[in-house]
Amino acid sequence: MDFQAGILQDGGPLESLEKQLICPICLEMLSKPVVILPCQHNLCRKCANDVFQASSPSWQSRGSLISGGRFRCPSCRHEVLLDRHGVYGLQRNLLVENIIDIYKQECSSRPLKKGEHPMCKEHEDERINIYCVTCEVPTCSMCKVFGAHKDCEVAPLQTIFEGQKTELNNCISMLVAGNDRIQTIISQLEDSCQSTEENSEAAKRELCARFDALAAVLEEKKAELLQRISQEQADKTAYIQSLICQYKEQLEKSSRLVETAIQAAEETGGAAFLMNAKQLIKTIVEASKGGRLDKIEQGYESMDAFSVSLEHLTEAVHALDFDAAEEDEEYFDGEEEEVEE
Repeated sequence: MDFQAGILQDGGPLESLEKQLICPICLEMLSKPVVILPCQHNLCRKCANDVFQASSPSWQSRGSLISGGRFRCPSCRHEVLLDRHGVYGLQRNLLVENIIDIYKQECSSRPLKKGEHPMCKEHEDERINIYCVTCEVPTCSMCKVFGAHKDCEVAPLQTIFEGQKTELNNCISMLVAGNDRIQTIISQLEDSCQSTEENSEAAKRELCARFDALAAVLEEKKAELLQRISQEQADKTAYIQSLICQYKEQLEKSSRLVETAIQAAEETGGAAFLMNAKQLIKTIVEASKGGRLDKIEQGYESMDAFSVSLEHLTEAVHALDFDAAEEDEEYFDGEEEEVEE
């Protein structure tokens, strides 16, 4: 207990501890945290239930007859499997709850330091406590009365802070939803790649089975068609793999932007938050409006175009006979009759 008290007395470690106790979904202090097995990340129980309900809409309630479900951890994207109890079957993290209680007690008893609030650069003794709507920057009261913002329109700092923080949270939600869609597309592309390979192998087996019944003269043709299927498979697989790489790159960039946005959203000071919030929001909006990546058309992985019908060739092979020799024999018989005449 003495060791914990020693840590919490320092402002730096206390702020670092606060970041570890923030839920990645609601960006607030964890409430009734649960352990997401096996990745060991924490979520509020309500947030975990919201994520689970969004990913498994058919799972209606705790008393549902549906057994279990799954969703992905928002911190590491690890897939979490749930039993029939759903989120309520996850283990509560009592250690984290105790740490949160200690943290809240320490914060309530810790006096506010002067350096924790941004001060005006023009008026060093004045705290930044208002927001200039005209210039879109936080400032102090002296700047409004006597300084550079005396003719500008101002608004309460807390009002702008809450508005832009809500906007940033909405942008984060938009990015998270976009990442889920990208992950779904990647899974579909991977399934399509596997289907393309399986269909290609099936087409090869069918083609080999048809050609095995023919004479040796068809071997060259069979090899030619096999090469065409392999080339088509290679082209389609290469294209799908390139799409997978593009989507993974977009997902990685978006994930890094999410982490940056979450770190900015964790800022509790309104003025410090507003220093970078507008540009960050603009960056997120521009990223969400970025170029759309290509998608494969429905049935792209199909190999039906390479199905070959050889029945007519088989009939032709069975119908082969000594027709030319019989015609020659009839020709020679005709010449003998003419000679006799």
